[in-house]
Amino acid sequence: MTFSALLGHARPPSRLAGRLSLQSLLFALGDGAFMTGSAVFFTKIVGLSPAQVGIGLTIAGVAAFLAAVPMGKLVDRFGPKRMWAVSAAALACVFAVWPFVTDFTGFVVLAVCIEVIGALGFSAQGAYTLDVLPPDERVRSRAYMYSALNLGFTLGAAIGGVALAFRSTDVLHALPWFTAAVSLVNAVAVTRLPRAPHDLRTPTERKTRIPGPGPLRNPGWLFTGFLTGVFWTNQAVLNVVIPLWLVQQTDAPPVLLAFLFGTNTVMCIVLPMAAARGVKNIPTALKAIRLSSTLFVVSCLITLATHETIGWATIALVWLGHIALTGAELYMSAATWTFEAELMDPRRRGAYQGAAELTITLGKVGAPAAYTFLALSWGAAGWLVIAGVIVVATVFIHPATRMARRFLERHVPADVLAAASASGGDDGEPAATPSPKGDVVVAAGDGR
Repeated sequence: MTFSALLGHARPPSRLAGRLSLQSLLFALGDGAFMTGSAVFFTKIVGLSPAQVGIGLTIAGVAAFLAAVPMGKLVDRFGPKRMWAVSAAALACVFAVWPFVTDFTGFVVLAVCIEVIGALGFSAQGAYTLDVLPPDERVRSRAYMYSALNLGFTLGAAIGGVALAFRSTDVLHALPWFTAAVSLVNAVAVTRLPRAPHDLRTPTERKTRIPGPGPLRNPGWLFTGFLTGVFWTNQAVLNVVIPLWLVQQTDAPPVLLAFLFGTNTVMCIVLPMAAARGVKNIPTALKAIRLSSTLFVVSCLITLATHETIGWATIALVWLGHIALTGAELYMSAATWTFEAELMDPRRRGAYQGAAELTITLGKVGAPAAYTFLALSWGAAGWLVIAGVIVVATVFIHPATRMARRFLERHVPADVLAAASASGGDDGEPAATPSPKGDVVVAAGDGR
C-alpha cells in the first residue's frame, strides 16, 4: 500500500466525522489518564482501603444503572448537543474537586456524580451522533470514532503511567485536574458542533409529548440490548479470564500479557473501519454478529487447548486466541452501531440509549465472576459452556431484532422510520434525517 493510499484510509469519512472523532479522543484521553492512576489516587491521596474503593464504585455503578433511562429522557427533552455539553462541563467540575476529597463519604458522592453524569453523556453523545450524521455514513463514522476512542485511551494511559512513574503526591494530585481540563476543552468543542435536528426544537415543542410507547415497552429492543450485553462479555474474557488463565493454567510467561493487550489496542485503532465495511442494515449486522460469534467460539477452543501445550506453542496459541477475540469485538461493534441506528425510535433516541445501557448492563454484569469460575474451575468444559452462551445469544438475537423492528413499524410513522434508515425503506431510496416533527428534511451536518 502506498503512503497516499494509507493516508486516504486514515482520513475520516467526512469533516463532521473527524470532529466527532476528536471528541471521542478528548474524552478517552482524560478518562484514560485518570483511570490508569485511579487506584493509587484513591488509596494514597484520598486514603481509602481497597474494600472502600470497591464498595464505593459498586454504589456508583448502581446509581448509573438507575439513572440511565431518566438521563436519556432528559436528552430527548432538551436536545442531545446541549445535554452532551452540559455533561462534559459537569464532569470537568467534578474531577476538579477530587483532590479535595479526604473521606469515604466524599468519595461515594463524587463517584455517584461521575457515573450519573456519565450516563447523561452516554445517551447524549449517542443520540447526537445518530441524529446529525447522514444515515448511509453512520456506521463508517462510528468505526472511525471507535478508532479515535481507543487511541485516546492509549494516550491517556501513557500519561497516567508517566504520572505514576514520578511517585510524587503533587503529581498525583494534578492528575484529576488534567482530566478536568481535558473535559472542559471537550465541553467547549461540543458547543461548536453543528446543531442536530432535535436541538432545533422550540420550548413548546420540547414540552409536547411524543405519541406512542417508549423503549421500556418495546420488548424486542430490551431483549436485543440484553443479548448485546451478553456479546460484550467478550471484554470480560479479554481483560479478566484470559489473563488469569494464562498465569494459572499455562506455562506462558506473564510478560506475554503486555503484548496481548498491545495487540488488542493496535487492532482496535487500525481495524474498526475494515470490520465495519459492508455493515449497513439489519441483515448485514446480523451477519457481522454471526462472524463475531464464530471468532469468539474459535478463541475459546484455542485457549482451552493451551492447558496442554508447552513453550512456544502455548505462546502462539494464546496470541492467536487473543487476536480472534479482538476480531469478535470489532465485528460486534459494527453490528451494535447498526442496531442503534435501525432499531431506535428516531424521536426518542435519548430514551432508547438509556434503556440500552440498562439492558446491556444486565446482560454482562455477571460475566467476570461466572466466566472466571467456569474457565478456572471446570477447565475445558467451562470454556465450552462460555462458547455455548454466545452461540445461544446468536440464535436469539435474530428474532429479537425482528421483534424490535416490528414494534417500531406499528408505533412510529413510516416516513420517520424511512428517513432514519440507511437503506431508505423498501424502495432503497436514499434516506434523510427526520425533523423533530416527523417531517423528512435533508440530512444535516454531513461535513462535506
